Amino acid sequence: MMRFFGGGLLNLPAVRLDGEFVYLRPPTVRDWSAWAELRALSRDFLTPWEPAWPPDCLSRTTFIRRLRRQASEWRDDAGYSFVTCEKETDLLVGGLGLGNIRRGVAQVATLGYWIGQPYARRGYTGAAVRLALNFAFNHLTLHRVEASCLPGNQASRGLLQKLGFTCEGLGRGYLRINGTWRDHLLFALLSDNWRG
Repeated sequence: MMRFFGGGLLNLPAVRLDGEFVYLRPPTVRDWSAWAELRALSRDFLTPWEPAWPPDCLSRTTFIRRLRRQASEWRDDAGYSFVTCEKETDLLVGGLGLGNIRRGVAQVATLGYWIGQPYARRGYTGAAVRLALNFAFNHLTLHRVEASCLPGNQASRGLLQKLGFTCEGLGRGYLRINGTWRDHLLFALLSDNWRG
């Protein structure tokens, strides 16, 4: 279920996508402290799978700059960023984004997600991705959602396969992860195949 509320900070719309035990909503300035604490706590867990972290990546200034960029992406239909929250406690447990949106004849987005280490392997990421896919296919009317992961990331690979994504091949030197260009498995899910 998707609910819209009155205007949000930095012009991010106040959207809430509700699932059984998690919900997604755009981040706000008030999220900085919880977001930064969770990312700092999860640094060793996340860095093998992510781009290199700049020295100021957890600062409030950088977070606000990120929010401004995300607000612009929402307005331009170029990307949709969310925080993942536990429904019972409202705790921020991770994040997710649909980016690189291409309209016209493509109607495609790229999916990315992360989960804080204390919340890994509890089903939060799968539940969050399901909500994002419903949003992508039913609200944004996209035809295709793409995702990628490092070949050794068994958790992400298993999640994508479980949700119906098809592995379409290997992208050589696809993304710069933790300072090194790395190969990635390339996955996609079509709206016709979504079992949401």
